[in-house]
Amino acid sequence: MRKNKEKSGKKGLKIFGITVLILVILLVLIVGSVLIFINSKLSKMQQVDIDEADLGVSSQVEENLSGYRNIALFGIDSRDSDLGKGNRSDCIIIASINNTTKEVKLISVYRDTYVNIEGHGLDKITHAYSYGEAPLALKTLNENFDLNITEFVTVNFDVVAEAVNALGGVTIDVQPEEIQYINSYINETSRVTGLSTEKVTSAGTQTLDGVQAVAYSRIRYTEGGDYKRTERMRTVVEAMIEKFKTKNISEMNQIIDKILPEVYTNITAGDIFGLLPSVTSFKVTDSIGWPYETKGITLDRWYGVPVTLESNVKQLHEEAFGETDYIPSDSVKQVSNQIIEKTGYTN
Repeated sequence: MRKNKEKSGKKGLKIFGITVLILVILLVLIVGSVLIFINSKLSKMQQVDIDEADLGVSSQVEENLSGYRNIALFGIDSRDSDLGKGNRSDCIIIASINNTTKEVKLISVYRDTYVNIEGHGLDKITHAYSYGEAPLALKTLNENFDLNITEFVTVNFDVVAEAVNALGGVTIDVQPEEIQYINSYINETSRVTGLSTEKVTSAGTQTLDGVQAVAYSRIRYTEGGDYKRTERMRTVVEAMIEKFKTKNISEMNQIIDKILPEVYTNITAGDIFGLLPSVTSFKVTDSIGWPYETKGITLDRWYGVPVTLESNVKQLHEEAFGETDYIPSDSVKQVSNQIIEKTGYTN
């Protein structure tokens, strides 16, 4: 099984930031019933065009996954407004939307996962974005996982704490065993975001500010590990939504205006308008951590090796897309064999 080697804890921030991003965009659509208002909000995003013809989507995969809209969500380690090449994607989530049922599954890809990156060979998947920005990151996901991703959203994580502060904090029930861990994360979160706060001194239901809420969402050392951390992230996001609903239009505008300039995407305003009729039907039904089975190895640095890539891809398609007895493509099998040859890990 995978052993987490990350010491900085930044991944939790990035995952949380991406999740908040999705929900805020949806809220913009819900609140902004006037198209001019919506367009004025969406125009604040940083938009870019990419060539979809070179993203590694095979015709067979396109046919198999025609019922799903898969969007890549990247959280990067930038400390400024530059969201492009040179930044590692410390968080990678695939938001998979079932076009028929409107069910959404969030597939988190571990940043250290050992895969093939075109032009760079076997490497950590987090480096794909750094080497070639979103196009190469998308191609890496498509070619290693048999996916059909042509759309992406990138966000810088430090805006999350600011958004919670803009809401006036969120109400969270902090458990006794969580206090020591939330406080241990507060210093690092304050340093990264540039925001200061107080330590949490007692358990129970209370209002957490931005730094405290992000620190809470990063806790992973209590019972339940990363699964419990994901639950905490959902708890904070749900609390943000409830708090957002209590704001007036002016306050909502201020919050949205703070977050959207930190968004970098190739999804156009027209595409988002197209989601408007069904957006309220979307429901997150599952969260998947991928790979399911990994084993660490130290070569020039530490990597999380999928054991095996082929079997992990097979399980992903069966669980996420309902493809019973899925057989991975020849290209996935080839990469899987390369990883086995390099690491010796077969089980």
